[in-house]
Amino acid sequence: MNRKQLAKIGVPDYCTDEAIQAIQAAVNAGARGKDAKQQLIAVLAEPENYLSDEIFGTFAKSMFEDETAEPITPIDYAVWGDEYIEEMSHQQMREACSLPHAVAGALMPDAHIGYGLPIGGVLALEGAICPYAVGVDIACRMKLSVLDLPLEVLSNEKRRRELSTSLEKGTVFGTGKAWSPKQNHAVLDQDWSVSKITRQNKDKAWKQLGTSGSGNHFVEFGLLTVTEDDKEMNLKPGEYVALLSHSGSRGTGHSVCSTYSAIARKSLPKKYAHYGRLAWLEMDSEAGQEYWAAMNLMGDYASANHAVIHRNVIKLAGANVIGGVENHHNFAWKETHGGREVIVHRKGATPAGAGVLGVIPGSMATPAYVVRGKGNDASLHSASHGAGRVMSRKKAKSMFRLNAVRNDLKKKGIEILSAGSDEVPMVYKDIEDVMNAQTDLVEKIARFDPKVVKMCGDGSRAED
Repeated sequence: MNRKQLAKIGVPDYCTDEAIQAIQAAVNAGARGKDAKQQLIAVLAEPENYLSDEIFGTFAKSMFEDETAEPITPIDYAVWGDEYIEEMSHQQMREACSLPHAVAGALMPDAHIGYGLPIGGVLALEGAICPYAVGVDIACRMKLSVLDLPLEVLSNEKRRRELSTSLEKGTVFGTGKAWSPKQNHAVLDQDWSVSKITRQNKDKAWKQLGTSGSGNHFVEFGLLTVTEDDKEMNLKPGEYVALLSHSGSRGTGHSVCSTYSAIARKSLPKKYAHYGRLAWLEMDSEAGQEYWAAMNLMGDYASANHAVIHRNVIKLAGANVIGGVENHHNFAWKETHGGREVIVHRKGATPAGAGVLGVIPGSMATPAYVVRGKGNDASLHSASHGAGRVMSRKKAKSMFRLNAVRNDLKKKGIEILSAGSDEVPMVYKDIEDVMNAQTDLVEKIARFDPKVVKMCGDGSRAED
């Protein structure tokens, strides 16, 4: 029977697939087509009598689903730097804010289109977690290490070559890239059996420990200018040599997101199927608890990944660490806002609770800023995670050539060891505009100017 014939005998649209599968199963079991049709009509009349039926049970159960999705009015969300945000990002944010569990949201000034939730989107859900609102690169993060090297290493040609060598030999870039020999870190002693995916991917994670991804991931040396005395970083105002990196949980994090997002989509009632990548997991479900545990493990792994990168590069540079700061920006946290415990998703957004330090980068040619959060309730204690893109990677590759940009930046004292043409400065918003749009969210306490930059230059697809 086709869909038109099924509709004629009274099969609801939302049960059509199950009806077709039941008819086929009945015929495969030896029933004639006419008999299978009559059986289907009997189930339509009294579905409660067939819930355990081997052939028609799934169809019977589908009859009891409330498939009429009542329109949900999106909750309001706060916006910073609206003049820098395109309408498509707002559309994505409005859809995310119409999720049944949504209680609060915010859009940061670096916002641009993402998968599901826009990059720069902050979403609070009550009792649920959305894997794609965290992102594919779970726990993508920033790490800044301030070093005891003299400032001359950034200007002296010989010393600068030594910094370049430490970057070239201290990590590797690219999708799927691994270290040989494998690196060691205490994170490998944690419980990787919290989910099937983390257990199966532990060896891959070990091989990729200390590596950097593609796209906008980087490791770079630069000049850090501290503008105020900060006890947490243990630094006095002045200029320092620093190492800054941006990377995440690599292939294992990607697998965790993809797997649990698929589970979430499969388990959604049909009336919510239109949410697609915004599918969520109930926090009290088995899958929800597995994802939560796996996500937090990926947070620890991403932190370890940066620790190994910094350990290797700094050792090769012959330096010691005298201060630093780091933070996630693709993650979810249990927090209390408005007197309610909620799951705050920050996809491409930096935690900015009162007094909390973080790093907000610009581009290969523009400053990054160390910031202190102001704990703004309207932003759910969040800020931007960078400058934010103004064009797609495909368009950027068609418009720009890295060598031309590299030569121009070299004249300005910035050396690009490797990168993609989709990461040139022109593809980003002005970091100063972004920072000026969020002065009520964070205050600047230091400025990092890149001097020797290494990114992925092998053409790997972006992972974030």
